[in-house]
Parts: sequence; C-alpha cells; structure tokens
Amino acid sequence: MIPLKTEEEIELQRESSLLVGKTLAEVAGHIRPGVKTIKLDKVAETFIRDHGALPGFKGYGGFPATLCISVNDEVVHGIPGDRELKDGDIVSIDCGTIMNGFYGDSAYTFPVGEVGQEVLNLLKHTEESLYLGIEQAVAGNRVGDIGFAVQSYVESFGYSVVRELVGHGVGRKLHEKPEVPNYGKRGSGPKLKKGMVIAIEPMINLGVKEVIQNKDGWTIRTADSQPSAHFEHDVAIKNGKPDILSSFDEIKAVLNKKRA
Repeated sequence: MIPLKTEEEIELQRESSLLVGKTLAEVAGHIRPGVKTIKLDKVAETFIRDHGALPGFKGYGGFPATLCISVNDEVVHGIPGDRELKDGDIVSIDCGTIMNGFYGDSAYTFPVGEVGQEVLNLLKHTEESLYLGIEQAVAGNRVGDIGFAVQSYVESFGYSVVRELVGHGVGRKLHEKPEVPNYGKRGSGPKLKKGMVIAIEPMINLGVKEVIQNKDGWTIRTADSQPSAHFEHDVAIKNGKPDILSSFDEIKAVLNKKRA
C-alpha cells in the first residue's frame, strides 16, 4: 500500500522538510577548503536538535551520522569523518529530520572553492533535471513519467543515471512506497495520487552509470571514479501542480552571499 496523507499531515511534513533546507543552509556556511566533514555533521546535528527535531538518518539502519556526505566520485551515503574538503571538490550533502512525527529528506551538491566548468555543468544540469522530474509529479501521471523526464534530459548531455539507487515515498517512515527511479518510460509504474509524498532525487554521473560500494558498507561511488551529483526535494502530489515541501532558497542565499 502507498500511504496517502491528509492536507493537515502534509503541512506537518512540510515543517520537517523545510527544516532540512535550513539545516543544509547552515552547513553551507561552513563549507570551504580545509573543513573536516565531521565538523559539518556536528553543525547539522546541533542545528536540528536546537530546532526541536531529531536527525532522521542517525542510527537509521545503523548509519552512524546525521548527514550523508559524499565527495566527488562518491554518489551517496558517505560517512562524515576526518577527511578535509579540498579546493575543486564537490560535496553532496543529504540530510533528514524527524519533526511532528514526519520525516523530511533533501539533498544538495555543493562546489568547494574553484570547481572546473565541466563539473559545474554536471551540478547545474542535475539540479535542472530534478525540477523537470518534479513537473511530472501530479495526480494522474505515473512514476515512469518522472524518471523519463530526468533520464532524457541528463542523457542529452552525455551523463548517465544511477540505476541501483532511487527516490522513494516519504512520511512517517523515511522510505515508503513507491520507489521513484530516475529513469523509465512514460506512462509506466504506479499511478500518482493526491496525498502521496515522494522524495525525488536524481543521482547523475559524469561517466558510466555503474556504481560500487566501499568496504565501509555504506559509501556508494562511481565505478570509473568520475564525479557524481545529487539533488533531492520532497514533493506532495496534488491535482494539476506539484507541491514542493522542501526548499533550496536558504541554501542559495548563503551561497550567493559567499560569492559576493
């Protein structure tokens, strides 16, 4: 069964999803060459708890941290530690919160210092593909419409879509049905219904689509060591127009301030 939420439940979940964006914005202010990823994790955990919520990932399935921090060729599920970010890196930060009994789940990939144009283009087009997928997230469409929108866009630039990892329903559990692949055929898969809430999260590689898992049992990275980008929003399914519950606005404000 795919859970459906009431309007009231969606508003409660929106608070949790918006807190994720604010947390990622707080973390963004600390991203610079030389910072250890464990410091970013501590910043996030403190911020989440100070706002009356709980870290959604810490302890989930045994995951040891608040954030998944994945650098360069790491796609997702990187574990924070003593690694220092370097000039020219990109870093995907995936964050979850629990508030009002609902999970929020969102991710953003940040450039660190001066990043090459080819990789900046990967970030730009991956984020654009997220919004193209979201456009299809309306009642009456199917999950495959989302995947097709993402896949057809990014493959037009020669990128590849990770197959082993997908988006998902999100609500009182972090992972609910349906699975939301970033590839697929129009008109295929489960039908989208009003009241569903899904996390759409393109994971797009500069090189091949294949991935491998590190010995830590968590970190997923590209098989050819080429960079990967990851962006994620929580979206409530409505009639006629998708309702994005999470936000990148605070993140963008911090990044624009740092560039100024």
